[in-house]
Amino acid sequence: MFLLSWQKLNSSLVSSAVALVCLLAIAGLQLPNLNLILTKSKSASIEDLKKEIEAEKVRINVTKNIPSLGFNNLIADSVLLKFFQYFGDDVARDRTGYELSPEYFDIIIQRDPRFFEAYIFLSTSTTLYAGKPEKSIALMEKGLKSLSPEMPGKYYYVWRYKGIDELLFLGKAKAAQRSFEMAAQWASRRNDPESQSIAAISERTAGFLSKNPNSKSAQVGAWSMVLGNKVDDRVRKLAISRIEALGGKVIITPQGGVQISLPKKD
Repeated sequence: MFLLSWQKLNSSLVSSAVALVCLLAIAGLQLPNLNLILTKSKSASIEDLKKEIEAEKVRINVTKNIPSLGFNNLIADSVLLKFFQYFGDDVARDRTGYELSPEYFDIIIQRDPRFFEAYIFLSTSTTLYAGKPEKSIALMEKGLKSLSPEMPGKYYYVWRYKGIDELLFLGKAKAAQRSFEMAAQWASRRNDPESQSIAAISERTAGFLSKNPNSKSAQVGAWSMVLGNKVDDRVRKLAISRIEALGGKVIITPQGGVQISLPKKD
């Protein structure tokens, strides 16, 4: 039953979230700066905001080209924190958009393609907010060249994120099928419950697509993953609306958990 599998996955994702705590704690230290930025954005003119975007583009280009001196990981960390400030400035982003999201993603892939947490935040921002799923897919493909299933870390998720973008936003069912098959292969090589659950779900999604490239069940499964990795309430609402439009059902439990059932007809 997909419902039971999703409940297990929803539970296991809690363990993955622990890996983000330290990073988010560091990001939390930036909150005073973010509050200052938000205050400034509220009073800034659109011309001033556009000037800041242009200035940030220059800083990004400088960061892309500076020598690493052996500190690529630190550069990637600082870029992700800068992205958090950029993404978190809702006032400015509502007025100027998210066009720089793929630029931050590009630097991190260039500097530290093993930076797993970056894929979670930057792929979603690049696809859903900047509206550039093809760029997100290209960067994930670039990063995957430096990854392998033997490495410590749950990099099989990168294949899943790639498959989701291919299926939901580019309509490339065959490419998505292969990505989910790769996710299943990589996840199956690990013995922990979360990895085994992901292997089974990814294999099932690939199976749906092999039989029916327009599979509603596969799309609901992909939107469920988006829902599980929501960035904010806008993404959550979008995912729920798409699942329901496909004939699936979303139930939010009193404890805040999510239960999802597949469409009756695929």
